[in-house]
Amino acid sequence: MTDPSAPPRFRLRVVFGPEDWMGPGKAELLEHIAQSGSISAAGREMGMSYKRAWQLVEAMNEMFREPLVHSSRGGAHGGGAVLTPAGLAVLEEYRGLEDTARRAGAAHIERLHSMLRDIPDGK
Repeated sequence: MTDPSAPPRFRLRVVFGPEDWMGPGKAELLEHIAQSGSISAAGREMGMSYKRAWQLVEAMNEMFREPLVHSSRGGAHGGGAVLTPAGLAVLEEYRGLEDTARRAGAAHIERLHSMLRDIPDGK
């Protein structure tokens, strides 16, 4: 049940087509890859399987004109992953869109929040 005392969360998903979308999970994955230098470490930080993290990276790399993540295999010197200039730009644009939408919708979100039930579990 909704907790009216908890601050509302704002989540934005941009749908480009039936299977092409950018949302908060993909943006967070990109941020974790940028911080950790690893797709598997980024997935672990998010509680996501290695396979799922790779699937999301592959989907993003295929969705945009240029790949967002460049990865190299492990081995004696170790592997890694970095955001490409396109990846940094997509992440910046997505976070900018979130920020703009959050600020523009703040009054509406507050009014919706004020309409929630006051009693937990509706009792």
